[in-house]
Amino acid sequence: MDLLSMLFGKKDNAALETALGEGAFLVDVRTPVEFASGSAEGAVNIPLDVVKDQISKFRNKKNIIVFCRSGNRSAMAKGTLERNGITNVLNGGSVQNMIKLTEQ
Repeated sequence: MDLLSMLFGKKDNAALETALGEGAFLVDVRTPVEFASGSAEGAVNIPLDVVKDQISKFRNKKNIIVFCRSGNRSAMAKGTLERNGITNVLNGGSVQNMIKLTEQ
C-alpha cells in the first residue's frame, strides 16, 4: 500500500476479493467480547493473544484473511503466522472492511 492510501484509508481490496471468492478462512483476531458484538459472516474468532497457540487451525488452508478493529492486531497476527510457516495470509484490515466485502 502506498503512503497516500495509508494516510487516507484507501484500500485495494482486489486480493481480498479474490481470496474470498476462493473460500478464504476468515479469522477475526479481536477479543471474544468484541467478536460477540458482530463480525464478518463466516468468520471464526481466534484472538491475537492465542494465535501462536492455535497454529494448527491455520495449516492446510488455501487462503487466510485475518482482521480486527483497525488492522493493527491483524498485522501482528499475520506476522506471527508467517514466522510460524503460514505464508498464505492476507491482512483484511478492519472488521468494517471485511463486513462490506462479505456482503457483496
